[in-house]
Amino acid sequence: MTISIAARCERTGAFGVAISSSSPAVGSRCPNVRTGVGAVSSQNVTDPSLGPALLDALQSGLGAHEALAKVISVATHPEFRQLTVVDNTGESAVYSGAKSLGINAEVTAKNVAAAGNMLANADVIQAMVDAFNATYENELADRLIQALEAGVKAGGEAGPVHSAAVIVATEVSWPTTNLRVDWDEDPISKLREIYNVWAPQSQDYLTRALNPNTAPSYGVPGDE
Repeated sequence: MTISIAARCERTGAFGVAISSSSPAVGSRCPNVRTGVGAVSSQNVTDPSLGPALLDALQSGLGAHEALAKVISVATHPEFRQLTVVDNTGESAVYSGAKSLGINAEVTAKNVAAAGNMLANADVIQAMVDAFNATYENELADRLIQALEAGVKAGGEAGPVHSAAVIVATEVSWPTTNLRVDWDEDPISKLREIYNVWAPQSQDYLTRALNPNTAPSYGVPGDE
């Protein structure tokens, strides 16, 4: 069981994915982002190799639909896969194989693609996209988590959820937000809690990477 949303921030050009699942450690297998390229998720019966392959296809110059078609054409057992893609123009695409599990749904719009399987109802995914689009001024990671929260309020997945993650790429080569809950009874709430701790410090950690001389102190014992 999985719900996910991949998106591009039109204001900043950032790319991100938020995802939750009944399985452990969904953030280690399913979401992928690349600065200046796109955001993708590979889910349902997951093949983790498909996420990087989609980003490579986007980076080669293909749009979201073309990249998705190329990767699916050579994927093994594509009927089991569910893939979401957003490219650097905001074009979005979703593929749901014929063997996507349970109630499954997908929604695409400018700058956003969302999909899920083994859902409580087919309206969950639209609720996620609506929540994302209603929070335009917020930071991308916050918007993505809000989308997961809206999905839960709309019914969420058919069974219990145990892991959740959010990952965002901004202007540097590494994800500037990469938060995971690998096993918890309420992982989306835990992800929100972690994000609320992380968000006020995130720019400081970027500064420490780019220019330690101007970075703020760590504020921990032993730091002078």
